Amino acid sequence: MILRHIKYFLAVAKHQSFTQAAASLYVSQPALSQQIKQLEETLGAPLFDRSGRRVKLTHAGEVYARYAHKALQDLEEGQRAIHDVQNLSRGALRIAITPTFTTYLIGPLIKAFHDRYPNVTLSVQEMSQEQMEKQLLNDEFDVGIAFADVKSADIEAQTLLIETLALVVNKNHPLAKRQAIDVQTLSEQELVLLSHEFVTRGQIERYWRQHDIQPKVLMEANSLSAVIEIVRNTQLSTLLPSNIVSNRDELIAIALAPSLLQRTAVLLQRKGAYQSAANKAFIGLAHQHCEQNYISNDKD
Repeated sequence: MILRHIKYFLAVAKHQSFTQAAASLYVSQPALSQQIKQLEETLGAPLFDRSGRRVKLTHAGEVYARYAHKALQDLEEGQRAIHDVQNLSRGALRIAITPTFTTYLIGPLIKAFHDRYPNVTLSVQEMSQEQMEKQLLNDEFDVGIAFADVKSADIEAQTLLIETLALVVNKNHPLAKRQAIDVQTLSEQELVLLSHEFVTRGQIERYWRQHDIQPKVLMEANSLSAVIEIVRNTQLSTLLPSNIVSNRDELIAIALAPSLLQRTAVLLQRKGAYQSAANKAFIGLAHQHCEQNYISNDKD
């Protein structure tokens, strides 16, 4: 049995189709079918039920799939370990982030990392936390930046910073000169918010329930940049991390008092995952960057 058999088997299991699996692997369908047949003969059991419109795993196939997936994951980690260079003269790192961090954290952090380790290749993707956890478990990313409410027991989280959300308005808004507002004033504002697929929206709604706020949500958007543009060009306000306005002179962050709206940002990794030199360096730099630029601001 060779690695190719495992990859072919998992592709067919994923796509539930020999045709689609062959296309994803850039091989012919007859060649793929032959490899799967050889694997089944080696194992002495049929792995797929081919009788329906979609190919399905047999009971034996379901059992084998669990071990095959883990074996492939371990082999790929081993390959990265071989190519990992401790002095970071080369290497690669795969990073996942939730959307609100794109606007103020990830740019300066990536710049700092690239300035120190210019030969390390970075792949950065933005996604929901739910999707991030799934892909971390599948070894599709090395590290993620998200929030503390982790769903999977196989994901470990390191606290990165405590983030404070504020009422964000444009500089011409009637409240723009206020330093802080109370809950009653917040409940009177007309808002544009991120839609419900964002973790941020759930955190905001929990805050509302805690303080018995009846919000006036006039608009929603599934894009952070869209929310920011609407706030820039209308009298609507929003609730976002106060750090978002740091490089935007046209926006003002107004604190919520006396009860702050805070959340914990974390670094996520799969438990037991291989720690490359690039991964260790990025995590260390992320903690250093946040301690120097954000944590002290939240305490002031």
